[in-house]
Amino acid sequence: MTDISKTRIDASIIVPFIIFTGVWGSTWIVIRDQLGPVPPQWSVAYRFAIAAVAMALVARWKGQSLRIDRSGMVAALVLGIAQFSVNFNSVYMAERFITSGVVATVFALLLIPNSLLAWAFLGQRPNARFLWAGLVAIAGVALLFVHELRATALADREIVIGLLFTLLGLLGASAANVYQAGERARGYPLLSLLAWSMAIGAVIDICVAFAVAGPPVIEHRLGYWAGVLYLALFGSVLCFALYFPVVRKIGPGKAAYSSVMVPIIAMALSTLFEGYRWSPLAIAGASLSIGGMLLALAGRRRPMLVTAPDAA
Repeated sequence: MTDISKTRIDASIIVPFIIFTGVWGSTWIVIRDQLGPVPPQWSVAYRFAIAAVAMALVARWKGQSLRIDRSGMVAALVLGIAQFSVNFNSVYMAERFITSGVVATVFALLLIPNSLLAWAFLGQRPNARFLWAGLVAIAGVALLFVHELRATALADREIVIGLLFTLLGLLGASAANVYQAGERARGYPLLSLLAWSMAIGAVIDICVAFAVAGPPVIEHRLGYWAGVLYLALFGSVLCFALYFPVVRKIGPGKAAYSSVMVPIIAMALSTLFEGYRWSPLAIAGASLSIGGMLLALAGRRRPMLVTAPDAA
């Protein structure tokens, strides 16, 4: 078994971590703006149709072949369904019922299924330090969640439906996180695998959109399409190209600490652009979340390295 307490935290981890965490912290506001005349299923389909083309171009630019064998297509299919269909359709639907802050806060719990699944399927056993740090961070997330619910006037039915969609998306994301770090997926160039995964996800998303929402709906507002491009190119192509190598280096559990920081960044941006007001409860929750993350990621004299680095 691999003890993930022995992973070295270096610039090849910290720099991508800061980038994808910062970008994903901003995407919740953009997703919220996408919810209008266009059904969420079509917004997801547009996003990943664009992202798949862009990721394929990046893969070729980096010298990676787009040819993969049958086993590779199976891996791409699993990732396409779990990450780029189930996860994102669920998130977009969840935001129709509950606020983006609540969704982002629940997603901060990603470290729990990631850690458990990585332990079960990858042999990455979390140590006591990581578990205690996780409990501290979860306590902070709980306070943020309570704050968000107090700040919004939602019916019980809306909260339940929104939370169910959020949990479904959470499970889809976690399954994809752990699967792509496994032996089968690691055998293929990451960018090429992501390009095929996004393409398969886009096809599934289009089928789902037709089945649920009918023919495509076109939004004529420029801001909508600017948001789609931002989510496709930065929130998808850039972030997943940086995130999955970090998952492979330090394990899905520790990589999921980015999800602990995302709601805090989302709330900070909301403070700047939406007049969000911090309560003592929110401040306490943010402090515990950051403290738990720092405790889990803090290196020792002999910091750890779980697996060999994967080229982005």
